[in-house]
Amino acid sequence: MATKGTTKSASKTRSKKRSYIFVVGGVMSGVGKGVASSSIAKILQARGLTVTALKIDPYINVDAGTMNPTEHGEVFVLQGGLETDQDMGNYERFIGVDIPDINYMTTGSVYQTVIQKERNLEYKGKNVQVVPDVPLEVIRRIKHAAEVADADVTITEIGGTIGEYENILFLEAVRMMKGEMPGSVAVVMVSYLPVPGSLGEMKTKPTQHASRTLNSAGVFADFILARAPIAVDKKRKEKIARFCNVQPDHVISAPDVKSIYDVPLNFERDKLSERICSVLNLPCKKSNLSTWKRFVDRSKDTHDTVQIAVVGKYFSSGDFVLSDVYISILEAIKYSAYKLGLKPEITYLSSQDFENKKNLQKLKKFDGVLIPGGFGTTGIQGKLNVIQYVRENKIPYFGICYGMQLAVVEFAQNVLKLKQVSTAEIDPTAKHVVVDIMPEQKEKLAKKDMGGTMRLGEYPAVLAKGSIAAKAYGATTISERHRHRYEVSPDYITEISSGGLIFSGTSPDGRLMEIAELPPSKHPFFLGVQFHPEFHARPLDPHPLFTAFIKASYESK
Repeated sequence: MATKGTTKSASKTRSKKRSYIFVVGGVMSGVGKGVASSSIAKILQARGLTVTALKIDPYINVDAGTMNPTEHGEVFVLQGGLETDQDMGNYERFIGVDIPDINYMTTGSVYQTVIQKERNLEYKGKNVQVVPDVPLEVIRRIKHAAEVADADVTITEIGGTIGEYENILFLEAVRMMKGEMPGSVAVVMVSYLPVPGSLGEMKTKPTQHASRTLNSAGVFADFILARAPIAVDKKRKEKIARFCNVQPDHVISAPDVKSIYDVPLNFERDKLSERICSVLNLPCKKSNLSTWKRFVDRSKDTHDTVQIAVVGKYFSSGDFVLSDVYISILEAIKYSAYKLGLKPEITYLSSQDFENKKNLQKLKKFDGVLIPGGFGTTGIQGKLNVIQYVRENKIPYFGICYGMQLAVVEFAQNVLKLKQVSTAEIDPTAKHVVVDIMPEQKEKLAKKDMGGTMRLGEYPAVLAKGSIAAKAYGATTISERHRHRYEVSPDYITEISSGGLIFSGTSPDGRLMEIAELPPSKHPFFLGVQFHPEFHARPLDPHPLFTAFIKASYESK
């Protein structure tokens, strides 16, 4: 009977109609394809459809783990441990599901698979070519992701901008799928309409050129999302429709908004989900975005503020501030603040500025201080100075990954009064290496086996009853995502614990320290975690540790 049931279920899954949406970008990068893809996923989900989302990055990198964050933005770690583009975080946050590793690919990972299959004789001796074999591998991955999620609609964002040679093979995959599955594939082009200050008029010509370039790859847009500083008027919608071969009501206005969470609601004002369902012949149940709308309304209906400083090392990018490096943390702060009815005022501070202790006085005006993860030695002394200052001045502190490790180093230096204290990442020759490289990582580093080899993905932890962490979670067993090579050294755990820093969370076998905290009698909120809780924060489900930190920060004002 079990076998029959399995066969029937599998047969039902295979016969299910699956639809595919591709999101491409025109005119310039950074136009908002990720938010657009996430928002389309959200509004279709609100129609009762099962949705999953993929990202294709045109880089030769096999994954995002080895990319410089100041060039590429945050590395988002999926539950399975794959290091991906930050847009994967947007997908998870908008649709509220954990996305599997299969949903992310790069040029490097696709070529790697094709070459490995050729080496394994999976092509049975035939000539393996860039076209069609690379696009076919892309299509295989997209369809597999749809099967894994059992999705009605699979949304795939193609990185880069139309016209770049780097993404032409992915557009070829779109062309092939459209020909193979007529009526089941739709293309959405997100294109920018500039309003030059000297003219004061919105110009459609760049979008017309982008559309023609897309057409030259054999792909035609079904919808155009018109990104612009202001709403697109009827006249320009008609002009875009005429010159880009789309229906006028398929040109969707996408003006700048204060919050990315307004975007799904804006799309629905133009009935985008209804029109997508019509193009793909999908059932179109009544939309239910009421919970999402309540979240958006709550984010705007805040009166009291909470001042949070994020002290990082990756903010500077020339003359500009690159907040995308810590986007998941910044969003997690917002969700918890909104839940508490507070408006978060987040200030980005460079850790290098605090290498001069005179600058520590700047921290007095903040209600709470957060130090995020990172790598390397740059700005480390500044972070240690900040941690000492907030610990001694009773300012709520939340340390994530490196932020926890450095809290342990600072405690050993200034409370335990150990001399020559460090982490192996900064000074492996120090007398007291209180944070050391994990034993299984040493061999990998010796071989320079760097990519995708850290402690990555979801791991369980056990919390001490009555601890700040356990009270915040409301549980003593949790599961969180990791991305690191270093851990608190077992040789110092007893000494540090005896000094007053509590390791309130550990791996189930007690070998790895996951959470460190000071008791409420010593500090209003001083807590560090080895994992990355921000990857689990959702607009409709804020992370409990961030909520506890924001609450303590507000109450300590």
